[in-house]
Amino acid sequence: MKTLFLTMLLLLTAAVPMLQASPIQSGRAVQITVQGVPPQEAARINGTYPVSDAGYVRLWSIGNIKAAGVDSAVLGQRIEAAYRSAQIYTNPTIQVLSDSSDRLVEQMLTVGGKVRVPGAKPYTSGMTLFQAVMTAGGPTEFGAMNRVKLYRNGRVYTYDLSKGDHKLLKVYPNDAIDVPTVLFQHNVEAQIWKRLAAGHSIWAAGWV
Repeated sequence: MKTLFLTMLLLLTAAVPMLQASPIQSGRAVQITVQGVPPQEAARINGTYPVSDAGYVRLWSIGNIKAAGVDSAVLGQRIEAAYRSAQIYTNPTIQVLSDSSDRLVEQMLTVGGKVRVPGAKPYTSGMTLFQAVMTAGGPTEFGAMNRVKLYRNGRVYTYDLSKGDHKLLKVYPNDAIDVPTVLFQHNVEAQIWKRLAAGHSIWAAGWV
């Protein structure tokens, strides 16, 4: 009986290393998803990220996070802590799945706002800001192409895509692009809500 018990104990001990998660390696990729944040902002984070040769992944608003050498759970905790430390999110939940293949999976960027097909889009080398917007079907009739916002490494930049040099601006994996609403629509909506709050009819103003 004692011999049987010792044999089982040895088998369980030998199995422990097999249950441990493999560390993330440089040159591979990880799939990152977030919960506990607004859906439109989750779309800026959710996606596949290449792990650089230096061992980092670059995320929206918080920049580079060390990924190589740790398992998926630890990387998830690091990302959560970075978003909390930057006071961007209070209680994000990050899930990380590592790519065990020998190749990088598709790199992505995100296009949102007033575009026809918002969401994560495949990144291609040399892609410009204008091309990125067009991968999302281009702007809707309410999209302000003169105030397109680019989110990168925690900073926000605004570009006028009627200008040639702005159209040709290079974008990179994990960038987030937002096409805002034209100012005219914002002003009309604000006036409508103001009249409704004051108890006035919007019919009298000739808006509907």
